[in-house]
Amino acid sequence: MSHATSAPSQPKPPRPLPRILTVKTAYRLTPNMIRVTFAGPELAGLPEGREGANCKLMLPEPGESREGFVARLRDGRQPLRRTYTVRHYRPDLQEMDIDFVAHGDTGPASRWAHHAQPGDFLGFAGPGPVKVAQFEADWYLVAADPSALPVAAATLEAMPRDAKGVAIFEITDAADRQDIDAPAGIEMHWMVHPDPLNASDQQERLIRSLDWPDGRVQTCIAGESGVIRSLRAFLHQEKALARADTYISGYWKIGLVEDEHQAMKRAEG
Repeated sequence: MSHATSAPSQPKPPRPLPRILTVKTAYRLTPNMIRVTFAGPELAGLPEGREGANCKLMLPEPGESREGFVARLRDGRQPLRRTYTVRHYRPDLQEMDIDFVAHGDTGPASRWAHHAQPGDFLGFAGPGPVKVAQFEADWYLVAADPSALPVAAATLEAMPRDAKGVAIFEITDAADRQDIDAPAGIEMHWMVHPDPLNASDQQERLIRSLDWPDGRVQTCIAGESGVIRSLRAFLHQEKALARADTYISGYWKIGLVEDEHQAMKRAEG
């Protein structure tokens, strides 16, 4: 009597390793923002048109060699991961810019960027989808603190050149103002809030004071979670904006590191 035997199960293919990106330059874009430019063939094939999209950065330990870092990734011993934004991608040059808020050595990503030198490396996964994929509004509202300045700037630069609206940036120092290629019809406001670890309501006060337009409104708003919670209630409940038209996201929370903040967001659903 013969017995059918099942085919041996095939081992799962190994998960692809993240791209290992190499620093070309790192410099102070403004007093409180560090721009790191990555360059090299590892960027080949990266999706285009994803400026403003999230990516995950995997940070090596201080002094860790590239070989040791790659071996750790292969072994499944996960490095620290942080969420950042693709600011610029130049496929013809195989270059990408990522901007880091400069907190000195108080956080692992800021510490890495603060000390980054040409030839340094990290792991990269992504990018994800852009936050505003279609520009179909009569009027746009963009608001950001330093953590969200890259996504806000990239969104403004991707807008149709005849777009109209308001952009509000809350920065730590007047010298942190950046040149952004926004449409001429976007009214730009720069407000200084010198201590980001103390809550600020000046973005909300300005938004509430605006002459609200007729027609369809789309938003790109991100920043500290307490500010975002209040603005979300205003936009969805008082202004009754369609949720599909409102990208509004908490990127960090006063008093929490990223892992704690992500856990809080998951718990809130």
